[in-house]
Amino acid sequence: MTSPSSSLSPDALRSTPLPTRPVRLGTRQSPLAMAQAEETRARLCAAHGWPIEAVELVPVVASGDRILDRPLAEIGGKALWTKELDVWLAEGTIDAAVHSMKDVETLRPAELMIAAVLPRADVRDVLIGAASIAAIAPGARVGTSAPRRAAQMLHARPDLVVVSFRGNVATRLGRLERGEADVTLLAAAGLERLDVTSVGTPLDPATWLPAPAQGAIGIECLAARHDLIALFDAIDHGPSHAAIRAERALLAGLGGTCHSPIAVHTRHDTMAMHLTAALFSPDGVHRVDAEQRVPLDRPETAIDLAHALLAAAPAPIRAHFNGAG
Repeated sequence: MTSPSSSLSPDALRSTPLPTRPVRLGTRQSPLAMAQAEETRARLCAAHGWPIEAVELVPVVASGDRILDRPLAEIGGKALWTKELDVWLAEGTIDAAVHSMKDVETLRPAELMIAAVLPRADVRDVLIGAASIAAIAPGARVGTSAPRRAAQMLHARPDLVVVSFRGNVATRLGRLERGEADVTLLAAAGLERLDVTSVGTPLDPATWLPAPAQGAIGIECLAARHDLIALFDAIDHGPSHAAIRAERALLAGLGGTCHSPIAVHTRHDTMAMHLTAALFSPDGVHRVDAEQRVPLDRPETAIDLAHALLAAAPAPIRAHFNGAG
């Protein structure tokens, strides 16, 4: 894992007066979410020259962590990861919330803003249970509840069978070990943050496209809290934030739901980002791809990529998106 101060500029490594009370960061209580919150706290304290006690972690058991027997898309979607933290922000119970950005709804309340995005981690998926997609045994069971992973796998290997697989990293690895599926897929960033790096085979993101915002940690607060926004600016990683804004603009333009299989990979050069995106029908039969160069200072123009994808998509794909192509 990147050390908290390794990506901070010399100007960011400064001493800021201690807050009159600890800055309260809300987080889900899952092991991965807590690891992400710990990283955020470490970076914030390193950036401002604070002791670790200057930032308090406030965990909550999110609805999405309590309900594990049904696919997320059937029980409320991504809001199940954020709604408790949203209430705490509105009530003032916490000052900010730490999110895995791929789990945050595309359309957020106007009174909230993503104040910072940490340096993005590995965006790849890791295949566990086989050395490659081609090496998966014919007719094998793929454990996943992610529409993107299911559709992308069925597109590559229509002979495979998808079985529902939810839970945190340890739960899913345990289910795989018990034989409830033959292979599964997990995010490389999550495995790295939990120091579980000896399992599976990372998949090339150029051919196996990741989820939008995969590998990114975001810090959200009330838009009116300019004092907090200034504090979080010290740990905001510009290129990562621009990529997340571009990928979320793509999502907004597509008008998808939690049932809509969407994949995107963003690469950077000096002045721009290069987005490669794909949409699938849920059964994996149909796929459409498109690419776009997006200026770093205008990430919202990625909505044009959404329009291009929808214009080229066949009806079995368009049926799962309500954006205007």
